[in-house]
Amino acid sequence: MGIISNKEELATNELRTQALEILEAGLEAINTEKVLRKKISITSGVLNIEGGNELDLKSFNRVIFVGIGKCALDGAKVIEEILGDYLMEGAVIDVKPTDESKDLKKIRYFEGTHPLPSEQNVSATKKILEMVKDLTEKDLVITLISGGGSSLFELPVDGFDLNTIIEKTKEFTAKGADIYELNAVRKQMSQVKGGKFAETCSPARMVSLIFSDVPGNNISVIASGPTILTESEDRIKNIMIVSNTDALEAMESKAEELGFFVTTETDRFSGNAGEMGKELALREPKNKTCILFGGETTVIIPQNHGVGGRNQEMALSALPYIKLDSVLVCATSDGWDNNDHAGALVDLELFEKSKQAGISPEEFLMHGDSYNFFKEIKDGAIYTGKLGSNVSDLYIMLYK
Repeated sequence: MGIISNKEELATNELRTQALEILEAGLEAINTEKVLRKKISITSGVLNIEGGNELDLKSFNRVIFVGIGKCALDGAKVIEEILGDYLMEGAVIDVKPTDESKDLKKIRYFEGTHPLPSEQNVSATKKILEMVKDLTEKDLVITLISGGGSSLFELPVDGFDLNTIIEKTKEFTAKGADIYELNAVRKQMSQVKGGKFAETCSPARMVSLIFSDVPGNNISVIASGPTILTESEDRIKNIMIVSNTDALEAMESKAEELGFFVTTETDRFSGNAGEMGKELALREPKNKTCILFGGETTVIIPQNHGVGGRNQEMALSALPYIKLDSVLVCATSDGWDNNDHAGALVDLELFEKSKQAGISPEEFLMHGDSYNFFKEIKDGAIYTGKLGSNVSDLYIMLYK
């Protein structure tokens, strides 16, 4: 079975089928388990990380693992297996249901909330900080940092409380702030962001495996940079393990295999979701062409809004302008576009279906209710379930 659980229902024509195959190739390439097994190994007690990074695990008294974000649980399962007896203990906080952590033996699991932090997240963060409080220079902390970590890993500084952080997050999100702007504010209110977690772990050595979900791959922005100090320290190695480039390269290969002329236009696509969707739909079609993008749009949320997600908003904004023999796919890489839709696929077939049913895309867009448009039309929404991957959003513009 593929990653897209409703692929068969969506694949009503050849172009849709090809678009979904291209998306699935991208999602497969960023599978956390596969990425870690490919890029990390142990030989004679030496931890080898792709790119020439090596650490002699035999030289440390204690090896501890901390995982933060939407890739943390899937990563923890692999890390625990790879490290084996070298691992003393660990803890992760992720959004996955607790029962999915039952196979972990040495690593504790905390289920947290996203996109807003909660007391649940604060409690888990305190327990992680308790675990690392008495480390020495003979100890090693291996971290896995991934998207979603800004909400999941949280402890307010003196002068701020959790409600303030929640309200500020809502305020900036509603205004359409991008992840750089939002995380700059979050760092000011937190005891663990902006390198503060790395400071807490001092003087232990630290190697941080970073899964980028941020356009431009600025590692200080990913999960608000808990292991990124403003001044470099030799005891800390921050290594980017995967980004949307991995997904885009796999999608490009798949599209070429299917016979398309392929252009990857950018890995840092951004802008207002509604405007960008319309702009892509209005482009002049080119025969047998695939245009790929990776990045993250923003949405200005109206008052009295319905349910939506930036990818569904972008796809729905494109729908009234979509041209014959073209398909646009807008999808998250973590399977959760603010709800159980991973994003959406739109084409002229869907637009004609909406007209026949008397369902207006513009009406749903006006109320910030893209989710319920796709729910009502019973077509276009992409389902994958929550994935243990997160490298920003992925977009495909495909022409027959």
